[in-house]
Amino acid sequence: MEKTSIRVLCPKLLIIRNGSGLQWLIGSPFFPPFTILSTFACIHTLGDSTSPEYNKESEDLRTLLLRGFHIIGALVVGSKCDLERVAGEAADASRRVRKFLYGDEYGGKSGKQDLIGAVADSESGEIRFFVSRGENPTGLESVNSIIYEDDSGKYVWDTGCLLHCELPIKLPLYFSVNSPSGAGEMCLRATEAIIAKLKDSDVTYVVETLTETSAEAPGPVILHGAELDFYADLSDVKHFGDNTQGSLAKSFPCSYFCSKNRVVLPFSVEVYMIQVSLLLNKSRNSAKFAAPVAEYFPASEQTKVIVVDYKLEVLCYAAKDLPVTSAVAQLVVPGLVDQLNSIKSTILPNLLTQNLQLHPYHFCPPGFLHPIQVIYELSYGETEMKQVEVRRSLHLRLGLPFDRPLLRIANALNLSMTKDSAKSNSIRKGNHLTYVRQIYLEVSRCSSLLRDVHVGIPSSGVSGGLVSLVQGSYEYHHYLQDGFDDSGWGCAYRSLQTIVSWFRCQHYSSIEVPSHREIQQALVEIGDKDPSFIGSREWIGAIELSFVLDKLLGVSCKVINVRSGAELPEKCRELAFHFENQGTPIMIGGGVLAYTLLGVDYNESSGDCAFLILDPHYTGNDDLKKIVNGGWCGWKKAVDSRGKNFFLHDKFYNLLLPQRPDMV
Repeated sequence: MEKTSIRVLCPKLLIIRNGSGLQWLIGSPFFPPFTILSTFACIHTLGDSTSPEYNKESEDLRTLLLRGFHIIGALVVGSKCDLERVAGEAADASRRVRKFLYGDEYGGKSGKQDLIGAVADSESGEIRFFVSRGENPTGLESVNSIIYEDDSGKYVWDTGCLLHCELPIKLPLYFSVNSPSGAGEMCLRATEAIIAKLKDSDVTYVVETLTETSAEAPGPVILHGAELDFYADLSDVKHFGDNTQGSLAKSFPCSYFCSKNRVVLPFSVEVYMIQVSLLLNKSRNSAKFAAPVAEYFPASEQTKVIVVDYKLEVLCYAAKDLPVTSAVAQLVVPGLVDQLNSIKSTILPNLLTQNLQLHPYHFCPPGFLHPIQVIYELSYGETEMKQVEVRRSLHLRLGLPFDRPLLRIANALNLSMTKDSAKSNSIRKGNHLTYVRQIYLEVSRCSSLLRDVHVGIPSSGVSGGLVSLVQGSYEYHHYLQDGFDDSGWGCAYRSLQTIVSWFRCQHYSSIEVPSHREIQQALVEIGDKDPSFIGSREWIGAIELSFVLDKLLGVSCKVINVRSGAELPEKCRELAFHFENQGTPIMIGGGVLAYTLLGVDYNESSGDCAFLILDPHYTGNDDLKKIVNGGWCGWKKAVDSRGKNFFLHDKFYNLLLPQRPDMV
């Protein structure tokens, strides 16, 4: 008998990041058994944190999880306990939630799956894994072979690809003025009719690659509903072998559409994506001849109409060797049905009182190797408490920090790429450029200026040091940009602009990066400067920057003062702590010069250190190679190899450390 192993794709520490309680283990039917891709915390419980409220949990999970991923077990995080008993309860909980989620799908096999039950010690982080076999769910098998995958992203996306499908829906609902409750019944019937249409023999699915038209690009494939088996069990579908060549549409594997042009998701892995479009074909050839028929149903009493308008947008994960017919029938269509039912459940209670604006979005939060799906109600502004609480709940479930806006609409994946709108974007990857089509976090609010210029620069030369860097993206602002001559006096203004761009790129704020004049205007408005300051060429320092960040962004700052540049290396431990916990760029002002600090490399044992400096005094064009080779962005030691001091010993320095706002 082959030895049972647990394969863990998410980093070990992320498994227990959600703290105590129950967590659902996420896998995929396209991975080997017991392969853990990620974890979702159970947040709906019946008093005890390990007793799920299955109905609410399944509703949330059905929305969050893309088709192609599913629950493969559960883990309980807590203090020392009866391991086997608690692991058995975890496996049983996962079996029950699968029943709520999938019902009779998988040919009624959902309740007979082999599942993982695991227990983690919240103090030591030690995890014990067990397997509950479907044929004997009460018996547990201890598993000691645990494999932590080194290159998890490659593992996931070498195996599979994404399928994307959009479907606008517009439902006119007619109901009697004297019986408004009939609107709900009409909505239910209309939804059921749409679900039936998705599986109609006349429905047509157009499957195509998202690459530009070329001789090498595979052509679109047309699938008719009559050719698809919507009720087949995905676990029984035969996959293609590595060398299989299909000659008929129904025999094409998904890999047929995986062209050389790939898309990039925020976990920096190239991913194939396939577009699926839905058409209702009523013009197919028929053996019967018939004239068009119009039916008239007169209303017997006064009637009112409301129009429910929304758009479905689903992503699914499929193995590349899965037949495309099965990918559409067993993943895309069920995904559309899931989303349709989720929206229906939200709309029904408020059908006559509120015009809800529901819209699905997809995100790839930090630490996740796969997208998740969220449906937001757009009637509320993003800063309104109702929306904030929705995001807080999602952060809790996904184990995300509560001081970072990771699930705002601006963070969503931009999936609206089409053949006509696709463009080749140059994405920096290591020390070379890879040309791929980009479906990254759409940082459209960031301008066309150079971003993240420190990526790929040579190492600092600190032996045995620990590198702590800025977290997230920023723009490089420097002298003479935008046709504005600030050479000799505007370095602190430019450093401030880089800092503001960081808050924009991380979606903490949507304000434009302020100009020099707008910065001066802000200082005048708060009473720090006289009106004559506006339009002047006067320098500003760390304190003025803190005033502007507070006024424009509501961002508070910490200031570190040192009496001499010689003391700056003594602050490396504190600076490293800032980058690890806050991750914002730091402004350093000393004498008549200001710099932006992007990181430190610090060996605590030897005291050796280096500072990653972004220099705003650069006056050339935005040539990345010229900037890096010229040392305008690079590691600087307090004393270089020639004995020259980078930080002047006869000048005091102020360091401005912007703090992340406590928000989601």
